[in-house]
Amino acid sequence: MIPRELVKKLRKIEIYTARLAQEQLVGGYHSAFKGRGMAFSEVRPYAAGDDVRFIDWNVSARLNEPFVKIFTEEREVTVMLLVDLSASGRFGTVGGPKISTVAEIAATLAFSAIKNGDRVGLVLFTDRVERYIPPKRGRSHVMRVVTEILNARPKGRGTDIAGALDFLGHIAHRRTIAFLVSDLIASGSYERPLRTAAARHDLIPIRVTDPSEERLPDVGVALVEGLETDEVVEVDTSDPRVRAAFEARVERERAERQALFRKLRVDSVEVRTDEPYVKPLADLFRMRRRRMAGFR
Repeated sequence: MIPRELVKKLRKIEIYTARLAQEQLVGGYHSAFKGRGMAFSEVRPYAAGDDVRFIDWNVSARLNEPFVKIFTEEREVTVMLLVDLSASGRFGTVGGPKISTVAEIAATLAFSAIKNGDRVGLVLFTDRVERYIPPKRGRSHVMRVVTEILNARPKGRGTDIAGALDFLGHIAHRRTIAFLVSDLIASGSYERPLRTAAARHDLIPIRVTDPSEERLPDVGVALVEGLETDEVVEVDTSDPRVRAAFEARVERERAERQALFRKLRVDSVEVRTDEPYVKPLADLFRMRRRRMAGFR
């Protein structure tokens, strides 16, 4: 039995994210992600402006007039949502905990996918793979995906992005669109599995952050506990040097992360809990659409 409060939250997320997907993202999503290729559909009489490379000479000779081949895109796309459920996702100072934003992003992407006839699967992970939901189509399946995210009781606290990407390699034998939705706070390096996953799949990291993770507030001397560890340290947040060092570290880590993504030619998205997440997603779809159009 799903708790009543969770049912209300699910319904709210469904109404909101399904509308967002339909009104703002579906067209961009479809044109931003390639299917498996182009498949022959039919032939029709040649019309002015048709590409002569697609003339079907056998049919044209038989019917004594030019005919061209028509191709349609073979979608058959599978979307995998790799969702980080580590303890840091329960943190939030503005707009609720990060996991709420993560769930809404996952729902929006899932609704965009199913409205294009794509299948959606889910991998929930912490410092281990917590749950795997095989890809399926349909609204009820999307609601199951969102329910699993919101209702999860993870066993792990840490974040093993490398393990999640390795798991993707074991379950996805064909090219997949994989969204890695996480704050990307991980204890170990994940460059090797990221490189492997990016080579085999269309991998897009979506980083979800809280404003206080970017800038340390001035609240005097504070005891700070690690979100994914039991470590507690005393920090004098009133010291400008401490705040400056914190912001410098955040900026250095961001620059290193972006440099890695550029090196591996991985598109990525940055989302903050205090700002609408639809614009960054729409910007991603628009950028990919323009880039793909430039290759035609």
